[in-house]
Amino acid sequence: MNKQLSRRGFLASSAGLVIGLTLPMAGRAQSGAALAFEGDGTEGTFAPNAFVRVAPDDTVTVMIKHIEFGQGPNTGLATLVAEELDADWSQMRAESAPANTELYKNLAFGMQGTGGSTAMANSYMQMRKAGAAARAMLVAAAAEEWGVPASEITVENGIVSHPDGQSSGFGALAEKAAMQTVPEDPPVKSADQFRLIGSDLPKLDTAAKSNGTATFTMDLYRDGMLTVVVAHPPKFGATVASYDDAEALKVPGVEAVHQIPQGVAVYATSTYAAIKGRNALTVEWDESAAETRSTDEMYEAFSAAAAEGGRDAEVNGDGAAGIDGAAQVIEAEFRFPYLAHAPMEPLDGVLEVREDGAEAWMGSQFPTLDLPAIAGPLGLDPANVKINVMLAGGSFGRRAQDTSHFASELAEIGKAAGPGTYKLVWTREDDIHGGYYRPLTVHRFRAGLDDGGALLGWENVVANQSIMAGGPMAQMMQDGMDPTSYEGSSNLPYDFGHSRVGWAVQENPVSVLWWRSVGHSHTGYAVEVFLDMVLEAQGKDPLQGRLDLLKADGDRFRGVLEKVGEMAGWDGTTVRDGKGYGIAVVKSFNTYVAEIAEVSDAGGFPKVHRVWCAVDCGVAVNPNVIRAQMEGGIGYGLGSVLFDEITLGDGGEVQQSNFDTYRMLRIHEMPEVEVEIIQSDADPTGVGEPGLPPIGPAVANAWRALTGKTVTRLPFTASMEA
Repeated sequence: MNKQLSRRGFLASSAGLVIGLTLPMAGRAQSGAALAFEGDGTEGTFAPNAFVRVAPDDTVTVMIKHIEFGQGPNTGLATLVAEELDADWSQMRAESAPANTELYKNLAFGMQGTGGSTAMANSYMQMRKAGAAARAMLVAAAAEEWGVPASEITVENGIVSHPDGQSSGFGALAEKAAMQTVPEDPPVKSADQFRLIGSDLPKLDTAAKSNGTATFTMDLYRDGMLTVVVAHPPKFGATVASYDDAEALKVPGVEAVHQIPQGVAVYATSTYAAIKGRNALTVEWDESAAETRSTDEMYEAFSAAAAEGGRDAEVNGDGAAGIDGAAQVIEAEFRFPYLAHAPMEPLDGVLEVREDGAEAWMGSQFPTLDLPAIAGPLGLDPANVKINVMLAGGSFGRRAQDTSHFASELAEIGKAAGPGTYKLVWTREDDIHGGYYRPLTVHRFRAGLDDGGALLGWENVVANQSIMAGGPMAQMMQDGMDPTSYEGSSNLPYDFGHSRVGWAVQENPVSVLWWRSVGHSHTGYAVEVFLDMVLEAQGKDPLQGRLDLLKADGDRFRGVLEKVGEMAGWDGTTVRDGKGYGIAVVKSFNTYVAEIAEVSDAGGFPKVHRVWCAVDCGVAVNPNVIRAQMEGGIGYGLGSVLFDEITLGDGGEVQQSNFDTYRMLRIHEMPEVEVEIIQSDADPTGVGEPGLPPIGPAVANAWRALTGKTVTRLPFTASMEA
């Protein structure tokens, strides 16, 4: 074994700097480089580690280990490298890293994957170290080339310079830099030395996504490729009993039909022919194990389970004991529907099956899980399977599949048809109709006040399905408890005195999945609306009442609450000039967000005019990206609370199928949004999801202030119709 490589280790240091080089042969000999890092083969390219490539033309390409689906890791992670490299932003590029757990694992997960708003949080020091290592090697190369001490060399805006007048771009030094010793623990800058971190740098991928040159999986076409669509069961839990493909095979362009575990697959020379062939199929379904309850029937069952109290998820003091015998007991039940993710690009993937291996192209959010999911059905060693991670047109949790169900289906169509190239496409109807929803949830609340209005106790029981149970991540559950089902109802910043959170797990065959902000998407609404009800009963101002309830360690909550109040000119008046004002604050994924919504009554339905948002996410690496994520989360969340729901009708069939029946927020309905970022020296946290949870309760609280009506069944459209 190469001694230098062994000493440093493949995964070096706690910061996770990965040493694995693709260098000219001379460089490999001196640096002890391994072949683990798959470079692009460009002659003279300098790849000091698995994340950074410096090309002869001075461009710096950063390999991004997290999928880019609009949340900004391409820009954010490249910023970290550029900062420590002292590069010019114009020379920076970003490229998706391939599936490789050893090189590109998420340090928060221990596997390669994107989720939980961890992209920046887990990469912050790792990427800075990667950039610092590359800088040190370029400086060492220049010192050797010019015969000067390295300590006298400076780097600024991509130019390496010495006081004697010698200077060079990165590219001219690349080959010599590749032969330098890789620093084991290069120093990084202090915050007062940041030049790029904290700046509104333009996103690296905006132009390509705007002019159509960016390549998504749906854009891929390969020679001889067949497009495949699958007829899935119409009810959750149903399976194929029998099928007749005679009419489907008569459709011009349809090449084959095969049954797979997920349904019946139709292979054709075009998407149109594949869909038309699927429509011509006759399939008999076995519904003996199918879910046949309607949404209303489920709500009743979940409500009954919540009333029984569930299992203890969190108990403080005497739990719910403080409520019994209270002078005043406030109660409420909130109902949250199944929600689809509805990303702009539906699920799709390309698979090339060969006798000795396979290669896939897909927007893989969990490559570590998807890779064996493809290898298994094909009977391949995972080492002989390659996944190319593609740009994806949104996710909101849809591609975060712990069961890798799409990758498995992709493998099954390859297995059924044999060697060849296949593009599997889920239409929007397949996706909206086919499940993997945010779980339907019921929250049941009680709070007790004494004669003087003091809060004695708080109880919240959550009833819903577990996302993790039965899947590969069930090992993360403890004693059968899935914290993602009730996160945001426990560990609250408020001191309620005695309190209890319960969880009543519900089981049924409807397929569920993480949805943007996961449990916080419903707990944030339920907690913050019920808290408003309690504060009203106490005669307290919604903002001051929250501040008064904060625990001693609630400074960051206090910071965003006071900031958003200042932004909105909060004076304790919740209704003025015909508009209501509501406030909410939620911490999710270690980021603190407070929002105030301004709402009017537009014919019995809320019109949201403005939203003020204060966010504390630690160091603001790129404020432009943070503001965009807050705005996006507010828009996505607003649509969900006002319009979105997936319902099961009598017999259990889904009643929605596309945007005509699954109503998203439309562009003219987007309110004016003002975002302010709290200055902080804390390590950065996530921003992809935390903007969403406060918008629902902020709007609901404004609507309640304006009309006196508390919306307890979402979406608003369902409550207005009820």
